[in-house]
Amino acid sequence: MEKYEMNSLPILSDIESHFSEDYLHFGDLINPPEASDREAGAILELLSLRQGDSVLELGCGYGRITNRLAQKGMRVTGLDMSPSLLKKAEADAAERGVSVEYVLGDMRSLPWRDRFDAAFLWYTTFGYFDEADNERVLHEAASSLRKGGRLLIDQNNRFVLQRDNSPTYHVVQRNDDIRVDITNHDALTDRGNCERIVVRDGCVRRTRLSIRHYGFSEYVRMLRSAGFETVEAYGQEGQEFTSCGPRLVVVAYK
Repeated sequence: MEKYEMNSLPILSDIESHFSEDYLHFGDLINPPEASDREAGAILELLSLRQGDSVLELGCGYGRITNRLAQKGMRVTGLDMSPSLLKKAEADAAERGVSVEYVLGDMRSLPWRDRFDAAFLWYTTFGYFDEADNERVLHEAASSLRKGGRLLIDQNNRFVLQRDNSPTYHVVQRNDDIRVDITNHDALTDRGNCERIVVRDGCVRRTRLSIRHYGFSEYVRMLRSAGFETVEAYGQEGQEFTSCGPRLVVVAYK
């Protein structure tokens, strides 16, 4: 597998190809509806959301969380850079009978200022870019929030990734179609590098994505620099954080 050097950082086209129609094709197998229901409930609790709150999801994908929050009475906006995923999100919102504002855009440059009560990046949606642009995402998120707003970030726990230097393999099959993710963690750059191989409709497609994994102390530094006053750490879906748990969930208050 190709090794990612320090200066080999993801460009937008890499992200677009990684989260394409193939991603959507296997979506419900990776994130079944019952898991999405549970995760939406965890987000409601972690962000202390109430009916009528204005909420922004950055990297909303096909709306599996966004539309569920709308069903709970939130006023939700979802931003993503994939037209195909947003089209699916809009169709799902219509089926559920909810109104959601979906916006095609880049999380590094947001059009809103002081608008939202809360914002979140779920399911390892933070860390796509280089150091400067990752921090820019946090500054943009902070600017989009009202005073007292909350930001939630959910990511893989770096400590767990560091313990095993060997690649991990994740295989998903839908009928005759197969998706294989081969992931390794580079301890020198703290980046998880994923090669995805999709065999579908008689064609083989390969994409690569690199994600920067941050520790809690790094989040505290970056988020305070972005304008947040306090930062809290949790484990998966709001449980207590432990070094051996699979996720790090961060909640910051503006």
